[in-house]
Amino acid sequence: MHNSPGSGRNTRARLALGALALALVAPLTVSGVAAADTPATIAPASTGTVAQWTTRTVAPGVEVRTGTLKNLAAAPGWTVTVQAETKARFTGAQAWAAVGSESWASQTADRLRTAGFEPVSTRIPWPGYSDTPRGLMGVRVRIGSYPTQDAARSVASQVTAAGFRNVVEWAGYDADQPADVENINVTVVDPHRFHGTVEATHDGNVAQRETTSSVAAKLGSLVGVNGGFFLTSDADGVQGTMAGIGAYDGELTSMAVGSRAALILEDGGRRTRIADLTTTVTARAGRAEHAVEGVNRTPGLLRNCGRPGAIPTAEPRHDTTCTMTDELVKFTDDYVHALPTGAGVQVVLNSKDRVVSVGDRTGTVTPGQTVLQGIGPAASWLTAHAKVGAEISVTEDIRDDHGRKVRLGKDDSIVSAAPTLVEDGRIRIDAATEGVVDPLDLSFGFAWANNRQPRTMAGIDRQGRLLLVTVDGRLSGGSEGFTLAEGAAFMRSLGAVDALNLDGGGSSTTVVNGTLVNRPSDATGERPVGDTIQVLPRTH
Repeated sequence: MHNSPGSGRNTRARLALGALALALVAPLTVSGVAAADTPATIAPASTGTVAQWTTRTVAPGVEVRTGTLKNLAAAPGWTVTVQAETKARFTGAQAWAAVGSESWASQTADRLRTAGFEPVSTRIPWPGYSDTPRGLMGVRVRIGSYPTQDAARSVASQVTAAGFRNVVEWAGYDADQPADVENINVTVVDPHRFHGTVEATHDGNVAQRETTSSVAAKLGSLVGVNGGFFLTSDADGVQGTMAGIGAYDGELTSMAVGSRAALILEDGGRRTRIADLTTTVTARAGRAEHAVEGVNRTPGLLRNCGRPGAIPTAEPRHDTTCTMTDELVKFTDDYVHALPTGAGVQVVLNSKDRVVSVGDRTGTVTPGQTVLQGIGPAASWLTAHAKVGAEISVTEDIRDDHGRKVRLGKDDSIVSAAPTLVEDGRIRIDAATEGVVDPLDLSFGFAWANNRQPRTMAGIDRQGRLLLVTVDGRLSGGSEGFTLAEGAAFMRSLGAVDALNLDGGGSSTTVVNGTLVNRPSDATGERPVGDTIQVLPRTH
């Protein structure tokens, strides 16, 4: 991993975390761990970190290790961060960033001192991502360190009155100082010893949200974690539908966002791999064909972008909804929800790909049937080629980043998010390529990627074992989470040769034997999510 100049403190913190994690999880390679809980406390003098872990085997080949890392030297507090004015890259709208240029920082610090404050300016380097610049990202300007949030808010109100836009932040989320507390859950599934299955699931309906624990209870799973990115607002489409590739029980139920990382669980998890996947779906009527741009989503609305023709960008863009005016979208009978309505054309196909009806966009998908909806020119294509009784076939092609075709069997599933964390045994975070940061717009993705957050991650080690990891975060004084770089270092320390970041934040959840074992940060408690990954016992 390449590190930017001036990032030594951050690098040392990550390396200390990685070395500590490696020392703690090395026993995972030892077979025959007792089923009873096994507490262990390790306090490396060189890092000032105390780690306490409890290990249990929930089934042969499935081990769960729950730990807390505490840095005794860390003493974060509440602070006031002055924000730098900028412009959103695609819209040109006014936006605000956590860091600014050197000249902005110098002028802002001078103005603050004139107003009676004592600012501190800190140079923030780019993390060691594989596809972003090296060196200085920007300069952060802050005022004070306070023991309580209310104390910081009192100062913040004075800073606002003096004409400076600002936010109150917990400094423990910063990458440039060590975290004081991190609560982590590590699940290791050894396919050579485990006789059950591991699968991604949307619990039979790709247009719903459900908690990880409720799905785990229905399925009787040993371990469950949340899965990929999904929609949380009606303004972006139907809540619960996936914002990236998803496949369950061998059926593609949502398309890829450009080329993004995905976890492929083959043959019920007996074989697993991580790869960047793309999808091509095509509708054919005789010799005529038309690209299908979406599966099980609202035509014209594309969460996380990443498709040709999307506005404002065809590239992946996290938590951004792009629009399209010419789209053909396929709906499967896993879409148990009212179909999107509005201008356009709808075609219903039976199980033999024959057109049953042509009409307005309405109704639901009947089991065993498929629905095509077109808007713009795609609607005209459907009108011209979809005649009752005629055949319209839809073919799907999934490819990895080496161009190899991914064939789905009935026991295969795919879950995806972003970005890649580890590849071929090396830390390789392609944050810009997968659209979670933007070097040309520091108002986009800074806190999501560069600050500590709750994370869910998946990895595969050299023995083919699946690693499912969650870290709690956004709990000031309770657990602060990982930055993307820290998450990658932790996964690599576990022995992961490939790893990716899954959905995090308030979605991060680990359930063991039906019991929630982590502390989600969502304001509602355990957040209902899109898909989940479930480790299931053998049923016969």
